[in-house]
Amino acid sequence: MRMKLTGMLAGIGLALSSGTSVFAQELTIFWAEWDPANYLQELVNEYTAETGVTVRVETTPWADFQTKAFAEFNAHGDAYDLVVGDSQWLGAGSEGGHYVDLTEFFEEHKIAETFVPATVSAYAEYPKASGKYWAVPTEGDANGWAYRKDWFEDPEEMAAFKEKYGYDLDVPKDYKQLRDIAEFFHRPDEGRYGIALYTDNSYDGLIMGVEQTIFTYGGELGDYETFQVQEVTNSPENVEALEMYRELYEFTPPNWGKTFFLENNQAITEGLAAMSMNYFAFFPALANPATNPNADSTGYFVNPPGPTGAQHAALGGQGLSIVSYSQNQEEAFKFLEWFIQEDVQKKWAELGGYTCHAAVLESEEFRNATPFNEAFYQSMQIVKDFWAVPEYAELLTQMNNRVYPFVVGGEGTAKDALDGLAADWEETFKRYGRLK
Repeated sequence: MRMKLTGMLAGIGLALSSGTSVFAQELTIFWAEWDPANYLQELVNEYTAETGVTVRVETTPWADFQTKAFAEFNAHGDAYDLVVGDSQWLGAGSEGGHYVDLTEFFEEHKIAETFVPATVSAYAEYPKASGKYWAVPTEGDANGWAYRKDWFEDPEEMAAFKEKYGYDLDVPKDYKQLRDIAEFFHRPDEGRYGIALYTDNSYDGLIMGVEQTIFTYGGELGDYETFQVQEVTNSPENVEALEMYRELYEFTPPNWGKTFFLENNQAITEGLAAMSMNYFAFFPALANPATNPNADSTGYFVNPPGPTGAQHAALGGQGLSIVSYSQNQEEAFKFLEWFIQEDVQKKWAELGGYTCHAAVLESEEFRNATPFNEAFYQSMQIVKDFWAVPEYAELLTQMNNRVYPFVVGGEGTAKDALDGLAADWEETFKRYGRLK
């Protein structure tokens, strides 16, 4: 489509006196309703000022985002020109014909060389290792940790911890220390608790927490190329990781069986927990004294290594794709050409967006801009993601159904849960013709 439109427009040299093309129009970008979408609107206003093309960021609550987007896609509607879609949408977006192939665009602008490799693989490429690209990495994100520095640095706490565990109280250097610290600060009688984890099983909250632990224990969800899951999904490493997640859950605040990013931030702002898992996209609220009375005493760290030294963080974030049903694809490509420029990416980061541009992300200016940017930079080097196949929603539901009763309810064993999940996923991949 892009090549055809380019050819059609090549012979037309009309321009307005301002220098703006007569074909200037309005572009609509669809995204979920949250602060980064507001930052993006502020950024694209500059594109409007430069080109005369109005760019509108339309949002909807997170709970409706996927449903609304795919309803429009499946209807072949042209309400959206671009969408900032979840990484897990890549399979459905590409195989369903909803996304425009950006492979030629990637090669022309060397995006795979200028953006962080892990983000290119996670937010843009499908199938994995195929060299086919469907989105420009836009909002980088990963699971990290916030913690109460004042609790950790209290001399009496430090001495008591050293006496009990035999090493200094500090940011955990591995999952064993994470578990020890959670146990140490878990004091229900004092209204203090050790740790806050994701446990919401309605979409991907619990799964992001569990998969992060699995990856860090040296495990995998399955083989992303062959779709083999037996002895992978239910490997000894995965069983040990799930057992650890269940053990950490024992040190959470009361009624912590259905929690996600909001509750995990509240664990810090309300002084409930010593450490709290959350996506970096939600840490600005913790660094702001207006929304966190403990802002000055809140620190941040990267997900620590597991017992074998493996270290990974669950991927969040999104990529920006051109919708194949858009009537404005030529202008959408022009917008992407503007968006990927280093100076624009720098501005995106300054506004509060999490850039995936390697040079901007690696700069001292970015890494020192907030109390959590250094941990974010480190996390984006180690991110790993869930399945990105079109049937990912089924896979999420199946994993939730298997691991939630064990983690939150203590039902059965980790091995039972993962054996059941491997059987579920094997049947699903056979049904979709991926596993022969």
